[in-house]
Amino acid sequence: MKKSALQKARAAYQPKLPIALKGAVKAVTGKPTQSVADQEEIKKLFPTTYGLPELQFENVPGTLRGKPLNVGVILSGGQAPGGHNVISGIFDGIKKINRDSRLFGFIMGPGGLVEHRYIELTASIIDEYRNTGGFDIIGSGRTKLETKEQFDAGLEILKELGITALVIIGGDDSNTNAAVLAEYYNGIGAGVQVIGCPKTIDGDLKNEMIETSFGFDTATKVYSEVIGNIERDCNSAKKYWHFIKLMGRSASHIALECALQTQPNVCIISEEVEAKNMTLAQIVDDLAKTVAARAEEGNNYGIVLIPEGLIEFIPAMKALIAELNDLLAKTEGFAKMEASEQRKYILEHLSADNAAVYDSLPHGVARQLTLDRDPHGNVQVSLIETEKLLSEMVGKRLEQMRAEGKYHGKYSAQHHFFGYEGRCADPSNFDADYCYALGYNAAQLINAGVTGYMSSVRNLVKPAVQWIAGGIPITMMMNMERRNGKMKPVIQKALVDLEGAPFQKFASQRADWALNTCYVYPGPIQYFGPAEVCDQPSLTLQCEHKGK
Repeated sequence: MKKSALQKARAAYQPKLPIALKGAVKAVTGKPTQSVADQEEIKKLFPTTYGLPELQFENVPGTLRGKPLNVGVILSGGQAPGGHNVISGIFDGIKKINRDSRLFGFIMGPGGLVEHRYIELTASIIDEYRNTGGFDIIGSGRTKLETKEQFDAGLEILKELGITALVIIGGDDSNTNAAVLAEYYNGIGAGVQVIGCPKTIDGDLKNEMIETSFGFDTATKVYSEVIGNIERDCNSAKKYWHFIKLMGRSASHIALECALQTQPNVCIISEEVEAKNMTLAQIVDDLAKTVAARAEEGNNYGIVLIPEGLIEFIPAMKALIAELNDLLAKTEGFAKMEASEQRKYILEHLSADNAAVYDSLPHGVARQLTLDRDPHGNVQVSLIETEKLLSEMVGKRLEQMRAEGKYHGKYSAQHHFFGYEGRCADPSNFDADYCYALGYNAAQLINAGVTGYMSSVRNLVKPAVQWIAGGIPITMMMNMERRNGKMKPVIQKALVDLEGAPFQKFASQRADWALNTCYVYPGPIQYFGPAEVCDQPSLTLQCEHKGK
Protein backbone atom coordinates (compact mmCIF):
# COMPACT_ATOMS: atom_id res chain seq x y z
CA MET A 1 0.00 0.00 0.00
CA LYS A 2 1.41 3.38 -1.01
CA LYS A 3 1.94 5.80 1.89
CA SER A 4 2.43 9.55 1.95
CA ALA A 5 5.52 11.08 3.51
CA LEU A 6 3.43 12.20 6.48
CA GLN A 7 2.01 8.69 6.99
CA LYS A 8 5.52 7.27 7.12
CA ALA A 9 6.74 9.92 9.55
CA ARG A 10 3.69 9.62 11.84
CA ALA A 11 4.11 5.85 12.06
CA ALA A 12 7.33 6.46 13.98
CA TYR A 13 5.71 8.83 16.52
CA GLN A 14 5.84 7.47 20.08
CA PRO A 15 2.82 8.64 22.12
CA LYS A 16 3.62 9.94 25.56
CA LEU A 17 2.25 8.09 28.60
CA PRO A 18 1.50 9.42 32.09
CA ILE A 19 4.05 8.35 34.70
CA ALA A 20 1.20 6.65 36.58
CA LEU A 21 0.88 4.09 33.78
CA LYS A 22 4.56 3.30 33.31
CA GLY A 23 5.71 0.04 34.85
CA ALA A 24 3.68 -1.59 37.62
CA VAL A 25 0.51 0.15 38.77
CA LYS A 26 -1.95 -0.21 41.60
CA ALA A 27 -5.57 0.94 41.71
CA VAL A 28 -6.42 3.30 44.55
CA THR A 29 -10.11 3.30 45.48
CA GLY A 30 -11.82 6.66 45.93
CA LYS A 31 -15.22 7.66 47.22
CA PRO A 32 -18.47 5.93 46.16
CA THR A 33 -20.37 7.64 43.37
CA GLN A 34 -23.96 8.39 42.40
CA SER A 35 -25.61 9.39 39.15
CA VAL A 36 -25.82 13.08 38.21
CA ALA A 37 -29.62 12.94 38.50
CA ASP A 38 -32.55 10.53 38.97
CA GLN A 39 -30.54 8.53 41.50
CA GLU A 40 -33.32 6.16 42.60
CA GLU A 41 -34.36 5.27 39.04
CA ILE A 42 -30.77 4.71 37.88
CA LYS A 43 -29.96 2.62 40.97
CA LYS A 44 -32.94 0.32 40.30
CA LEU A 45 -31.86 -0.18 36.68
CA PHE A 46 -28.20 -0.86 37.57
CA PRO A 47 -28.31 -2.77 40.87
CA THR A 48 -24.85 -4.38 40.58
CA THR A 49 -22.88 -1.54 38.92
CA TYR A 50 -24.36 1.55 40.61
CA GLY A 51 -22.52 3.45 43.35
CA LEU A 52 -19.10 2.01 42.54
CA PRO A 53 -16.07 4.06 43.65
CA GLU A 54 -13.78 6.24 41.56
CA LEU A 55 -10.42 4.62 40.79
CA GLN A 56 -6.98 6.21 40.35
CA PHE A 57 -3.83 4.43 39.23
CA GLU A 58 -0.49 4.99 40.94
CA ASN A 59 2.93 3.86 39.78
CA VAL A 60 4.57 1.37 42.14
CA PRO A 61 7.97 -0.37 42.17
CA GLY A 62 8.22 -3.62 40.30
CA THR A 63 7.22 -5.04 36.93
CA LEU A 64 3.70 -5.23 35.58
CA ARG A 65 2.58 -8.85 35.59
CA GLY A 66 -0.75 -10.59 35.11
CA LYS A 67 -2.50 -13.53 33.51
CA PRO A 68 -3.08 -13.57 29.74
CA LEU A 69 -6.13 -11.52 28.73
CA ASN A 70 -8.40 -12.08 25.76
CA VAL A 71 -10.02 -8.71 25.06
CA GLY A 72 -12.58 -7.58 22.50
CA VAL A 73 -12.88 -4.04 21.15
CA ILE A 74 -15.71 -2.21 19.38
CA LEU A 75 -15.67 1.17 17.62
CA SER A 76 -19.18 2.58 17.96
CA GLY A 77 -20.86 5.59 16.37
CA GLY A 78 -19.30 8.33 14.27
CA GLN A 79 -15.58 8.49 13.62
CA ALA A 80 -13.25 10.64 15.73
CA PRO A 81 -9.52 11.24 15.27
CA GLY A 82 -7.44 9.00 17.54
CA GLY A 83 -9.55 5.83 17.64
CA HIS A 84 -6.69 3.79 16.22
CA ASN A 85 -4.43 4.97 19.03
CA VAL A 86 -6.97 3.88 21.64
CA ILE A 87 -6.83 0.39 20.11
CA SER A 88 -3.00 0.56 19.95
CA GLY A 89 -2.95 1.53 23.63
CA ILE A 90 -5.22 -1.40 24.57
CA PHE A 91 -3.02 -3.78 22.56
CA ASP A 92 0.24 -2.56 24.09
CA GLY A 93 -1.34 -2.45 27.55
CA ILE A 94 -2.57 -6.05 27.56
CA LYS A 95 0.69 -7.27 25.99
CA LYS A 96 2.60 -5.49 28.76
CA ILE A 97 0.48 -7.34 31.32
CA ASN A 98 1.15 -10.66 29.59
CA ARG A 99 2.74 -11.25 26.19
CA ASP A 100 0.23 -14.03 25.48
CA SER A 101 -2.75 -11.66 25.71
CA ARG A 102 -4.87 -11.37 22.57
CA LEU A 103 -7.05 -8.58 21.12
CA PHE A 104 -10.09 -9.16 18.89
CA GLY A 105 -11.82 -6.39 16.95
CA PHE A 106 -15.51 -6.68 16.11
CA ILE A 107 -16.21 -5.57 12.56
CA MET A 108 -18.36 -2.51 11.78
CA GLY A 109 -19.36 -1.65 15.31
CA PRO A 110 -21.71 -3.30 17.83
CA GLY A 111 -23.38 -5.20 14.98
CA GLY A 112 -20.16 -7.19 14.59
CA LEU A 113 -20.52 -8.48 18.14
CA VAL A 114 -24.13 -9.54 17.63
CA GLU A 115 -23.43 -11.08 14.21
CA HIS A 116 -20.12 -12.70 15.23
CA ARG A 117 -17.96 -10.81 12.72
CA TYR A 118 -14.45 -10.24 14.06
CA ILE A 119 -10.73 -10.20 13.36
CA GLU A 120 -7.77 -10.86 15.63
CA LEU A 121 -5.67 -7.70 15.82
CA THR A 122 -2.04 -8.75 15.67
CA ALA A 123 1.08 -6.64 16.05
CA SER A 124 1.52 -6.34 12.27
CA ILE A 125 -2.03 -5.01 11.86
CA ILE A 126 -1.78 -2.62 14.81
CA ASP A 127 1.52 -1.19 13.56
CA GLU A 128 -0.12 -0.22 10.25
CA TYR A 129 -2.60 2.04 12.06
CA ARG A 130 -0.65 3.76 14.83
CA ASN A 131 -1.16 7.55 14.92
CA THR A 132 -3.52 7.48 11.94
CA GLY A 133 -7.00 8.95 11.60
CA GLY A 134 -10.23 7.11 10.89
CA PHE A 135 -11.76 3.92 12.20
CA ASP A 136 -10.91 1.76 9.19
CA ILE A 137 -8.91 -0.80 11.18
CA ILE A 138 -12.22 -2.56 12.02
CA GLY A 139 -14.86 -0.04 10.94
CA SER A 140 -17.66 1.44 13.02
CA GLY A 141 -21.44 1.24 13.20
CA ARG A 142 -24.46 2.63 15.02
CA THR A 143 -26.26 -0.57 16.03
CA LYS A 144 -27.73 -0.04 19.51
CA LEU A 145 -27.08 -2.81 22.03
CA GLU A 146 -30.31 -2.81 24.01
CA THR A 147 -32.05 -6.20 23.87
CA LYS A 148 -31.46 -9.43 25.78
CA GLU A 149 -31.28 -11.27 22.44
CA GLN A 150 -28.40 -9.03 21.34
CA PHE A 151 -26.59 -9.41 24.65
CA ASP A 152 -26.92 -13.19 24.55
CA ALA A 153 -25.83 -13.39 20.90
CA GLY A 154 -22.74 -11.33 21.78
CA LEU A 155 -21.99 -13.53 24.76
CA GLU A 156 -21.91 -16.61 22.52
CA ILE A 157 -18.96 -15.31 20.49
CA LEU A 158 -17.23 -13.87 23.56
CA LYS A 159 -17.35 -17.31 25.19
CA GLU A 160 -16.22 -19.00 21.99
CA LEU A 161 -13.15 -16.75 21.75
CA GLY A 162 -12.45 -16.86 25.48
CA ILE A 163 -12.91 -13.09 25.71
CA THR A 164 -13.29 -11.93 29.31
CA ALA A 165 -13.31 -8.17 28.71
CA LEU A 166 -14.92 -5.92 26.10
CA VAL A 167 -13.92 -2.30 25.43
CA ILE A 168 -16.53 -0.09 23.77
CA ILE A 169 -15.09 3.08 22.23
CA GLY A 170 -17.91 5.55 21.67
CA GLY A 171 -19.90 8.61 22.64
CA ASP A 172 -22.61 9.13 25.24
CA ASP A 173 -25.14 6.75 23.67
CA SER A 174 -22.52 4.07 22.98
CA ASN A 175 -21.20 4.26 26.53
CA THR A 176 -24.77 4.13 27.85
CA ASN A 177 -25.02 0.84 25.91
CA ALA A 178 -21.73 -0.22 27.52
CA ALA A 179 -23.18 0.41 30.99
CA VAL A 180 -26.34 -1.58 30.17
CA LEU A 181 -24.25 -4.45 28.78
CA ALA A 182 -21.94 -4.39 31.84
CA GLU A 183 -24.95 -4.59 34.16
CA TYR A 184 -26.49 -7.48 32.23
CA TYR A 185 -23.30 -9.56 32.03
CA ASN A 186 -22.48 -8.82 35.66
CA GLY A 187 -26.02 -9.66 36.77
CA ILE A 188 -25.98 -13.12 35.14
CA GLY A 189 -22.39 -13.87 36.18
CA ALA A 190 -21.16 -14.08 32.58
CA GLY A 191 -17.57 -13.34 33.55
CA VAL A 192 -17.18 -10.55 30.99
CA GLN A 193 -16.00 -7.07 32.00
CA VAL A 194 -17.16 -4.06 29.97
CA ILE A 195 -15.08 -0.86 29.81
CA GLY A 196 -15.92 2.36 27.95
CA CYS A 197 -13.71 5.00 26.32
CA PRO A 198 -14.98 8.60 25.80
CA LYS A 199 -15.20 9.42 22.08
CA THR A 200 -16.99 12.25 20.28
CA ILE A 201 -15.77 15.25 18.35
CA ASP A 202 -18.82 17.13 19.66
CA GLY A 203 -17.11 17.54 23.05
CA ASP A 204 -20.33 16.90 24.99
CA LEU A 205 -19.14 13.77 26.82
CA LYS A 206 -17.31 15.28 29.76
CA ASN A 207 -17.35 16.08 33.46
CA GLU A 208 -14.74 16.69 36.16
CA MET A 209 -13.25 13.23 35.63
CA ILE A 210 -13.61 13.16 31.82
CA GLU A 211 -12.16 16.54 30.91
CA THR A 212 -12.65 16.11 27.17
CA SER A 213 -13.70 13.43 24.73
CA PHE A 214 -11.08 12.31 22.27
CA GLY A 215 -11.19 13.69 18.74
CA PHE A 216 -12.50 17.11 19.81
CA ASP A 217 -9.02 18.64 19.78
CA THR A 218 -8.13 17.41 16.28
CA ALA A 219 -11.51 18.09 14.69
CA THR A 220 -11.73 21.67 15.97
CA LYS A 221 -8.19 22.35 14.78
CA VAL A 222 -9.10 21.04 11.31
CA TYR A 223 -12.26 23.17 11.20
CA SER A 224 -10.40 26.21 12.53
CA GLU A 225 -7.80 25.85 9.79
CA VAL A 226 -10.47 25.99 7.06
CA ILE A 227 -12.41 28.76 8.80
CA GLY A 228 -9.17 30.73 8.96
CA ASN A 229 -8.62 30.10 5.25
CA ILE A 230 -12.13 31.37 4.49
CA GLU A 231 -11.55 34.38 6.72
CA ARG A 232 -8.41 35.22 4.74
CA ASP A 233 -10.35 34.86 1.49
CA CYS A 234 -13.22 36.88 2.93
CA ASN A 235 -10.86 39.65 3.98
CA SER A 236 -9.25 39.60 0.53
CA ALA A 237 -12.36 39.66 -1.66
CA LYS A 238 -14.37 41.82 0.78
CA LYS A 239 -17.70 40.98 -0.84
CA TYR A 240 -19.22 37.88 0.80
CA TRP A 241 -20.85 36.93 4.07
CA HIS A 242 -19.87 33.31 4.75
CA PHE A 243 -22.37 31.25 6.77
CA ILE A 244 -20.53 28.21 8.15
CA LYS A 245 -22.36 25.35 9.85
CA LEU A 246 -20.27 23.19 12.15
CA MET A 247 -20.88 19.76 13.66
CA GLY A 248 -22.35 19.60 17.14
CA ARG A 249 -26.00 18.54 17.23
CA SER A 250 -26.58 18.67 20.98
CA ALA A 251 -24.00 21.17 22.16
CA SER A 252 -22.06 24.12 20.75
CA HIS A 253 -18.59 23.19 22.02
CA ILE A 254 -17.17 22.89 18.48
CA ALA A 255 -18.53 26.28 17.40
CA LEU A 256 -17.27 27.92 20.60
CA GLU A 257 -13.78 26.41 20.32
CA CYS A 258 -13.53 27.42 16.65
CA ALA A 259 -14.69 30.94 17.53
CA LEU A 260 -11.98 31.24 20.20
CA GLN A 261 -9.39 30.06 17.67
CA THR A 262 -10.48 32.19 14.68
CA GLN A 263 -12.43 35.23 16.05
CA PRO A 264 -15.28 35.38 13.48
CA ASN A 265 -17.74 38.28 13.29
CA VAL A 266 -20.57 36.15 14.70
CA CYS A 267 -20.77 32.80 16.44
CA ILE A 268 -24.20 31.60 17.53
CA ILE A 269 -24.20 29.49 20.71
CA SER A 270 -27.29 27.29 20.86
CA GLU A 271 -27.33 27.12 24.66
CA GLU A 272 -27.48 30.92 24.86
CA VAL A 273 -30.34 31.02 22.36
CA GLU A 274 -32.29 28.64 24.58
CA ALA A 275 -31.41 30.46 27.80
CA LYS A 276 -32.61 33.77 26.36
CA ASN A 277 -35.75 32.14 24.91
CA MET A 278 -34.89 33.59 21.51
CA THR A 279 -37.06 33.12 18.42
CA LEU A 280 -35.78 32.45 14.93
CA ALA A 281 -36.83 36.00 14.00
CA GLN A 282 -34.72 37.46 16.83
CA ILE A 283 -31.65 35.51 15.71
CA VAL A 284 -32.13 36.77 12.16
CA ASP A 285 -32.65 40.35 13.36
CA ASP A 286 -29.43 40.28 15.40
CA LEU A 287 -27.49 38.96 12.40
CA ALA A 288 -28.98 41.61 10.10
CA LYS A 289 -28.01 44.37 12.54
CA THR A 290 -24.41 43.11 12.55
CA VAL A 291 -24.35 43.04 8.74
CA ALA A 292 -25.75 46.59 8.64
CA ALA A 293 -23.30 47.88 11.26
CA ARG A 294 -20.32 46.53 9.32
CA ALA A 295 -21.76 47.96 6.08
CA GLU A 296 -21.78 51.41 7.70
CA GLU A 297 -18.00 51.01 8.06
CA GLY A 298 -17.73 49.97 4.42
CA ASN A 299 -17.30 46.29 5.25
CA ASN A 300 -19.82 44.27 3.23
CA TYR A 301 -18.37 40.94 4.28
CA GLY A 302 -18.09 38.71 7.31
CA ILE A 303 -18.06 35.26 8.90
CA VAL A 304 -20.90 33.57 10.81
CA LEU A 305 -20.44 30.27 12.67
CA ILE A 306 -23.55 28.16 13.31
CA PRO A 307 -23.77 24.93 15.37
CA GLU A 308 -25.68 22.23 13.49
CA GLY A 309 -28.07 21.67 16.41
CA LEU A 310 -29.22 25.30 16.58
CA ILE A 311 -32.76 24.57 15.40
CA GLU A 312 -33.37 22.23 18.35
CA PHE A 313 -32.38 24.92 20.85
CA ILE A 314 -34.83 27.57 19.68
CA PRO A 315 -37.54 27.01 22.33
CA ALA A 316 -40.51 27.04 19.92
CA MET A 317 -38.66 24.69 17.55
CA LYS A 318 -37.56 22.45 20.43
CA ALA A 319 -41.16 21.99 21.55
CA LEU A 320 -42.20 21.23 17.97
CA ILE A 321 -39.42 18.66 17.46
CA ALA A 322 -40.15 16.93 20.79
CA GLU A 323 -43.79 16.47 19.81
CA LEU A 324 -42.80 15.37 16.30
CA ASN A 325 -40.42 12.75 17.75
CA ASP A 326 -43.21 11.31 19.90
CA LEU A 327 -45.78 11.50 17.10
CA LEU A 328 -43.62 9.79 14.49
CA ALA A 329 -42.39 7.14 16.96
CA LYS A 330 -45.94 5.81 17.26
CA THR A 331 -47.14 6.42 13.68
CA GLU A 332 -46.88 3.32 11.51
CA GLY A 333 -46.58 3.72 7.76
CA PHE A 334 -45.62 7.40 7.89
CA ALA A 335 -42.63 6.92 5.58
CA LYS A 336 -44.88 5.42 2.89
CA MET A 337 -47.13 8.51 2.70
CA GLU A 338 -46.73 11.11 -0.04
CA ALA A 339 -45.03 14.35 1.10
CA SER A 340 -48.28 16.34 0.90
CA GLU A 341 -50.11 13.60 2.82
CA GLN A 342 -47.38 13.61 5.50
CA ARG A 343 -47.67 17.37 5.93
CA LYS A 344 -51.47 17.19 6.23
CA TYR A 345 -51.23 14.34 8.76
CA ILE A 346 -48.72 16.24 10.92
CA LEU A 347 -50.72 19.48 10.94
CA GLU A 348 -53.84 17.55 11.96
CA HIS A 349 -52.14 15.68 14.82
CA LEU A 350 -49.90 18.36 16.37
CA SER A 351 -51.04 20.62 19.19
CA ALA A 352 -52.28 24.02 18.01
CA ASP A 353 -49.12 25.94 19.02
CA ASN A 354 -46.72 23.47 17.43
CA ALA A 355 -48.88 23.15 14.31
CA ALA A 356 -48.67 26.94 13.89
CA VAL A 357 -44.86 26.87 14.17
CA TYR A 358 -44.63 23.95 11.73
CA ASP A 359 -46.92 25.70 9.24
CA SER A 360 -44.85 28.90 9.41
CA LEU A 361 -41.61 27.19 8.33
CA PRO A 362 -40.41 27.09 4.73
CA HIS A 363 -41.70 23.81 3.29
CA GLY A 364 -38.18 22.49 2.74
CA VAL A 365 -37.20 22.97 6.39
CA ALA A 366 -40.51 21.55 7.63
CA ARG A 367 -39.96 18.53 5.40
CA GLN A 368 -36.46 17.99 6.79
CA LEU A 369 -37.91 17.82 10.31
CA THR A 370 -39.92 14.73 9.30
CA LEU A 371 -37.24 12.76 7.48
CA ASP A 372 -35.84 9.48 8.81
CA ARG A 373 -34.76 9.59 12.46
CA ASP A 374 -31.37 8.45 13.70
CA PRO A 375 -31.20 5.12 15.62
CA HIS A 376 -32.10 7.00 18.82
CA GLY A 377 -35.31 8.47 17.38
CA ASN A 378 -33.93 12.00 16.97
CA VAL A 379 -34.21 14.44 14.06
CA GLN A 380 -31.08 14.27 11.88
CA VAL A 381 -30.29 17.94 12.28
CA SER A 382 -27.20 17.75 10.07
CA LEU A 383 -29.63 17.38 7.13
CA ILE A 384 -31.28 20.72 7.93
CA GLU A 385 -29.49 23.43 5.94
CA THR A 386 -29.56 25.97 8.77
CA GLU A 387 -26.81 28.03 7.16
CA LYS A 388 -28.94 28.60 4.04
CA LEU A 389 -32.11 29.20 6.04
CA LEU A 390 -30.41 31.93 8.09
CA SER A 391 -28.63 33.62 5.19
CA GLU A 392 -31.86 33.79 3.15
CA MET A 393 -33.83 35.17 6.08
CA VAL A 394 -31.09 37.72 6.80
CA GLY A 395 -31.23 38.82 3.15
CA LYS A 396 -34.99 39.40 3.39
CA ARG A 397 -34.63 41.28 6.68
CA LEU A 398 -31.93 43.52 5.17
CA GLU A 399 -34.26 44.45 2.32
CA GLN A 400 -36.87 45.47 4.87
CA MET A 401 -34.24 47.55 6.66
CA ARG A 402 -33.21 49.12 3.35
CA ALA A 403 -36.83 50.16 2.74
CA GLU A 404 -36.83 51.71 6.22
CA GLY A 405 -33.57 53.56 5.48
CA LYS A 406 -31.63 51.51 8.05
CA TYR A 407 -29.34 49.64 5.65
CA HIS A 408 -27.30 50.89 2.69
CA GLY A 409 -24.83 48.10 1.96
CA LYS A 410 -24.43 45.16 -0.40
CA TYR A 411 -25.17 41.61 0.72
CA SER A 412 -24.08 38.37 -0.91
CA ALA A 413 -23.83 35.04 0.92
CA GLN A 414 -21.77 31.86 0.63
CA HIS A 415 -22.56 28.63 2.48
CA HIS A 416 -20.40 25.90 4.01
CA PHE A 417 -20.87 22.84 6.23
CA PHE A 418 -17.77 21.44 7.91
CA GLY A 419 -18.45 18.01 9.33
CA TYR A 420 -16.89 14.90 7.85
CA GLU A 421 -13.73 16.85 6.99
CA GLY A 422 -12.66 16.77 10.65
CA ARG A 423 -13.76 13.31 11.79
CA CYS A 424 -10.93 11.20 10.36
CA ALA A 425 -7.93 13.54 10.29
CA ASP A 426 -4.61 12.26 11.57
CA PRO A 427 -4.83 12.98 15.31
CA SER A 428 -3.02 15.98 16.71
CA ASN A 429 -0.15 15.20 19.07
CA PHE A 430 -2.55 15.89 21.95
CA ASP A 431 -5.15 13.41 20.67
CA ALA A 432 -2.48 10.86 19.69
CA ASP A 433 -1.13 10.95 23.26
CA TYR A 434 -4.54 11.18 24.95
CA CYS A 435 -6.05 8.32 22.96
CA TYR A 436 -3.07 6.04 23.51
CA ALA A 437 -3.24 6.78 27.24
CA LEU A 438 -7.01 6.08 27.29
CA GLY A 439 -6.46 2.68 25.66
CA TYR A 440 -3.47 1.73 27.81
CA ASN A 441 -5.45 2.85 30.86
CA ALA A 442 -8.41 0.68 29.77
CA ALA A 443 -6.06 -2.32 29.84
CA GLN A 444 -5.20 -1.48 33.45
CA LEU A 445 -8.91 -1.25 34.36
CA ILE A 446 -9.37 -4.72 32.87
CA ASN A 447 -6.38 -5.99 34.86
CA ALA A 448 -7.92 -4.47 37.99
CA GLY A 449 -11.01 -6.65 37.45
CA VAL A 450 -13.64 -3.90 37.29
CA THR A 451 -16.66 -3.57 34.99
CA GLY A 452 -19.01 -0.76 34.03
CA TYR A 453 -16.17 1.78 34.17
CA MET A 454 -15.06 4.45 31.73
CA SER A 455 -11.37 5.06 31.10
CA SER A 456 -10.46 8.44 32.60
CA VAL A 457 -7.28 10.43 31.94
CA ARG A 458 -7.23 13.98 33.30
CA ASN A 459 -5.04 16.96 34.28
CA LEU A 460 -4.80 17.37 30.50
CA VAL A 461 -3.41 20.91 30.31
CA LYS A 462 -0.21 19.65 31.93
CA PRO A 463 2.50 17.72 30.04
CA ALA A 464 1.38 14.16 29.30
CA VAL A 465 3.71 12.66 31.90
CA GLN A 466 1.70 14.48 34.60
CA TRP A 467 -1.71 13.26 33.47
CA ILE A 468 -3.80 11.43 36.08
CA ALA A 469 -5.12 8.00 35.06
CA GLY A 470 -7.99 5.97 36.47
CA GLY A 471 -11.63 5.15 35.92
CA ILE A 472 -15.14 6.25 36.83
CA PRO A 473 -18.37 4.22 36.91
CA ILE A 474 -20.40 4.99 33.80
CA THR A 475 -23.56 5.14 35.92
CA MET A 476 -22.08 8.24 37.59
CA MET A 477 -22.76 10.21 34.38
CA MET A 478 -26.36 9.09 33.85
CA ASN A 479 -29.84 10.57 34.08
CA MET A 480 -33.26 9.68 32.67
CA GLU A 481 -34.32 11.14 29.30
CA ARG A 482 -37.14 10.58 26.82
CA ARG A 483 -36.03 8.52 23.81
CA ASN A 484 -38.39 7.18 21.14
CA GLY A 485 -41.31 8.17 23.34
CA LYS A 486 -40.02 6.34 26.47
CA MET A 487 -37.95 7.35 29.49
CA LYS A 488 -34.54 5.67 29.36
CA PRO A 489 -31.23 5.89 31.27
CA VAL A 490 -28.62 7.78 29.24
CA ILE A 491 -25.37 9.59 29.87
CA GLN A 492 -26.16 13.26 30.42
CA LYS A 493 -24.75 15.45 27.67
CA ALA A 494 -22.47 18.26 28.80
CA LEU A 495 -23.71 21.46 27.16
CA VAL A 496 -21.81 24.75 26.93
CA ASP A 497 -21.77 26.33 30.39
CA LEU A 498 -22.77 29.97 29.92
CA GLU A 499 -21.07 30.78 33.23
CA GLY A 500 -17.94 28.84 32.30
CA ALA A 501 -14.60 30.39 31.41
CA PRO A 502 -14.60 29.49 27.66
CA PHE A 503 -17.98 31.13 26.99
CA GLN A 504 -17.18 34.10 29.21
CA LYS A 505 -13.96 34.72 27.31
CA PHE A 506 -15.88 34.58 24.02
CA ALA A 507 -18.68 36.84 25.31
CA SER A 508 -16.21 39.48 26.50
CA GLN A 509 -14.75 39.88 22.99
CA ARG A 510 -17.56 39.20 20.53
CA ALA A 511 -18.80 42.81 20.29
CA ASP A 512 -15.34 43.83 19.06
CA TRP A 513 -15.19 40.89 16.62
CA ALA A 514 -18.67 41.74 15.26
CA LEU A 515 -17.89 45.30 14.18
CA ASN A 516 -14.19 44.99 13.46
CA THR A 517 -12.18 42.48 11.44
CA CYS A 518 -10.18 40.58 14.08
CA TYR A 519 -9.65 37.31 12.22
CA VAL A 520 -7.02 34.81 13.40
CA TYR A 521 -5.53 32.25 10.99
CA PRO A 522 -4.53 29.09 12.93
CA GLY A 523 -3.18 27.20 9.91
CA PRO A 524 -2.92 23.40 9.64
CA ILE A 525 -2.18 21.02 12.51
CA GLN A 526 1.56 20.86 13.19
CA TYR A 527 2.89 17.42 14.08
CA PHE A 528 6.60 18.28 14.27
CA GLY A 529 8.23 21.22 15.98
CA PRO A 530 8.25 23.03 19.33
CA ALA A 531 5.78 21.83 21.96
CA GLU A 532 4.06 25.23 22.17
CA VAL A 533 3.07 24.82 18.50
CA CYS A 534 2.45 21.06 18.34
CA ASP A 535 1.25 19.79 21.72
CA GLN A 536 -1.19 22.44 22.96
CA PRO A 537 -4.65 21.24 24.06
CA SER A 538 -7.80 23.04 22.94
CA LEU A 539 -8.45 26.62 24.06
CA THR A 540 -11.59 25.30 25.75
CA LEU A 541 -9.49 23.07 28.01
CA GLN A 542 -6.99 25.84 28.66
CA CYS A 543 -9.77 28.27 29.65
CA GLU A 544 -11.45 25.72 31.90
CA HIS A 545 -8.21 25.01 33.76
CA LYS A 546 -6.95 28.57 34.04
CA GLY A 547 -6.74 29.50 37.71
CA LYS A 548 -7.28 25.94 38.97
